[in-house]
Amino acid sequence: MKAPLYNLNAENIGEIQLPEEIFNVKIKPHVIWEVIKMYQANRRQGTHSAKNRSEVKGSRRKIWAQKHTGRARHGDRYAPIFVGGGQAHAIKPRDYSYEVPKKVLKLALKMALSDRAKENKIIVFENFLIDTIKTKRIYELLKKLNLEDKKVLFVPGGYNKNLYLSARNIEKVEVKPALFFNTLDVISSEYVLLEKSSIDKLFERLGG
Repeated sequence: MKAPLYNLNAENIGEIQLPEEIFNVKIKPHVIWEVIKMYQANRRQGTHSAKNRSEVKGSRRKIWAQKHTGRARHGDRYAPIFVGGGQAHAIKPRDYSYEVPKKVLKLALKMALSDRAKENKIIVFENFLIDTIKTKRIYELLKKLNLEDKKVLFVPGGYNKNLYLSARNIEKVEVKPALFFNTLDVISSEYVLLEKSSIDKLFERLGG
């Protein structure tokens, strides 16, 4: 499994061999789906809340007689069938978060990267060393690669302040260091742009 190697001037300077243990594993969509579902569940605030009939404020006067009206029996106007009444089985704040095994997290990330590699959507750069914070430079780089309208994930080897500040205002572009990006970041992006040093970090993180 190989990927093109570029410099920051968007010049192709060769190819680089990608580790088969990370970028060429068998893809099982259900594993990726399970991990993405977990990440999305963990993002939920779970602060939704609705009132049941006992929590709706107002008079509890019986709205009509129990018998001889020809209508159904009701105690007050806050039953769920009335407008302004409480909600049946009202939703309350809850925690949606849960975890999957670490082995599954690693496997799903390998599968997501393998999927992008097989589609030739992984590009490796010698480095992402930028002297100054300049959004225009990153945009021009993407434009030369015909990626200006694509969802792109930059993966530097470590925290890269200049790259992050230069790219943060470009629509559809994310920057995540090699030790912190996850399966959802990869699946949410069409192209993954790796710094050469990030491949070693990935090997260290995912254990080959």
